[in-house]
Amino acid sequence: MPSTKLLTALPLILLSPICQADDGPDGSKNAESSMVTAGVKRPDSVTRKDSIKIDGKTIDYELKADSMKIKLGEEYAHVFYVAYKRLNGAKSIERPVIFAFNGGPGSSAVWLHIGMLGPKTLQLSGDGTEAPMPPVGVHDNPQSLMDACDLVFIDPVSTGYSRAEDDKKANHFHGLDPDIESVGEFIRRWVTENDRWSSPKYLLGESYGGIRAAGLSNYLQSRHGMSLNGVVLLSAILDYTTVKFSSGQDQAHSIFLPAYVAVAHHHGLVKGDRDDLVAKAKAFAYGEYATALIQGSDLDDEQATVIAAKLEELSGITAATWLKHKLRIHPTLFRAELLRASGKTLGRFDGRVAWASTDTSSDNAAYDPSYSLVLGAFSTALKDYLGREVGYKLEEPYEILTGKVHPWKWNGENRIVNVSDRLAAAMRDNPHLKVLVMSGHTDLATPPECVAYSLRHVDGIPDSLRENISTVYYEGGHMFYLNAPDLKKSRKDLLDFIGSK
Repeated sequence: MPSTKLLTALPLILLSPICQADDGPDGSKNAESSMVTAGVKRPDSVTRKDSIKIDGKTIDYELKADSMKIKLGEEYAHVFYVAYKRLNGAKSIERPVIFAFNGGPGSSAVWLHIGMLGPKTLQLSGDGTEAPMPPVGVHDNPQSLMDACDLVFIDPVSTGYSRAEDDKKANHFHGLDPDIESVGEFIRRWVTENDRWSSPKYLLGESYGGIRAAGLSNYLQSRHGMSLNGVVLLSAILDYTTVKFSSGQDQAHSIFLPAYVAVAHHHGLVKGDRDDLVAKAKAFAYGEYATALIQGSDLDDEQATVIAAKLEELSGITAATWLKHKLRIHPTLFRAELLRASGKTLGRFDGRVAWASTDTSSDNAAYDPSYSLVLGAFSTALKDYLGREVGYKLEEPYEILTGKVHPWKWNGENRIVNVSDRLAAAMRDNPHLKVLVMSGHTDLATPPECVAYSLRHVDGIPDSLRENISTVYYEGGHMFYLNAPDLKKSRKDLLDFIGSK
């Protein structure tokens, strides 16, 4: 069973807002969203109209921030969402709609919302590896997908402004399947209430959101007959064994090695063409290195020395360090070790980020500078955007990333979560379903090989359908879209993917 510490770290993040009502588009009030949830009066829905220029064209759109009441079993919850609909252009029924969410478990959709997809975004300096000067606000996002599709950002129960109606029973929604079912119920309701059953529909999940998206692809189809056009797995994970580092569990060491190489190359500790080095690392990781790890204590010293020398050549970590740790280096050790001589610690979400170490003698990175980099910026920007610009405020905090969803129910004791088979079933039953895998080279939380390994090993996907899976790579890490060139590339990749439906 994955640890709470591991799961809380997997995607990203935290926050706050007074009840201010706003008329709906027809001048009416939304009575349902005014209900009291866990002692907090929820404001009426807020609708705004705005425009943005994308690719030289003015795109008019409508924003709606609201909470939808859903039922799971005998319990109710209010799911907060922000939806954007284009007003000029194709009819709504013809436009694709993307349902986007982050992971955690326990993360709101803030990262994808104002970091990548929405019409408003915050801007970090340079390549996204330096802390911005506070306070940080939002501005128009010319890389938004508003010109091509409608967007719905979903905060799962207990994240963002989403809350169970009975706070004491919130844990009813906190689990692998309850989460999939509750988000699935929201999507069904939204599609029905907005007359979008005949629109092309896509799911986009980041980090643990990949598990949710894979589960939803099968659940929506088998439970509600909702066949999707595409699933986007962004910096995602499908199988927790791919990130599980424990005695006798060596698979993750091979999976992480190519990311170590990409990070070392970024910092100039290994030379050559990055892509060639990563390809070489993959071949070594699943060949000689995997063979050596499988041997365990049967590996003799001479063989270990040969392997350690090759690991040094690829990773920038000395052979002596590899040998000291029996050829097995955990990501937290790698992050502490690579730039130890410079007194710097690497980021977990993005290995490009290197800030001053707090303990240069430790074998483990004491903190994640790439998380510190974004927390305050996204928190401030979203609070200001929702409160001042949108006008949706609550007395309670907006939970960017919360531990209140733990303990998370994983459906069984002594079982590692793996939802690859659910995605495979969805693809088998809907042969038109496309899958796009988006991965950042310097992601040390869920490196590119996590999903790649899972998809290579999953049963149930006919060979003829494997061509429906495409993969794209980026220079940055977990949130590669913080790097401006990667954000621009991600827009093109998503437009190509949607256009391939």
